[in-house]
Amino acid sequence: MIIFPAIDIKNGKCVRLKQGVKDDETIYFDNPVEVAKRWESEGAEYLHLVDLDGAFDGKPQNLEVVKNIVKALDIPVELGGGIRDEEIAKMYVDIGVSRIIIGTQAVKDLGFIEKLLALYDEKVCVSIDAKDGIVCTEGWVESSNIEALELAARLERLGLSTLVYTDISKDGMMSGPNFDMLNVLNLHLNMDIIASGGIASAGHLKKLEEMNLYGAITGKALYEGTIDLAAYLKGEC
Repeated sequence: MIIFPAIDIKNGKCVRLKQGVKDDETIYFDNPVEVAKRWESEGAEYLHLVDLDGAFDGKPQNLEVVKNIVKALDIPVELGGGIRDEEIAKMYVDIGVSRIIIGTQAVKDLGFIEKLLALYDEKVCVSIDAKDGIVCTEGWVESSNIEALELAARLERLGLSTLVYTDISKDGMMSGPNFDMLNVLNLHLNMDIIASGGIASAGHLKKLEEMNLYGAITGKALYEGTIDLAAYLKGEC
């Protein structure tokens, strides 16, 4: 299982939100590039970036920071937040982002996902962000009335190969991910599932590995020190 350290960028800084609430943020570092280099030095094989301003505003807001992270690293990065049209998707692919993550637009326009899959295939990932099993959009502030598994199944039929599933109620709460829903998705879908939201301990990671998930995203736990990335990757915890 790949562990994806999360770097959430807001106003050019590395922050974490609680349950996706725009104004409930904790600033951890002023320089996301240095944070990215730290996770790489500790053994991370892939990074997860989010342009939080882009997620809320619907267009890229931290492009220079993303460019600098991509340039500074030898490992791949995936990125989500504000990718709402083909031009923005192409821009990120062109600057070296290995996988682009689509959220809101996947709910609003499946045709958009079809086009991206035709252009970029495995470089395309969709993030399903759900609360009580219902998909939310627009930076998690609007409910779509679509069930997460239903949307995921539609995306699989289009040829999507990678899915991020975030339980919004768990995000930033350090209480553990939604194991039940992740298990349902993993059993019913034939694609790579990346768990996100609430992963706060080595025990959580081990349980996800036992479920044979493709990946797990963790952010706050790394910054708060409840997961030691280097130690976990070396099998020391």
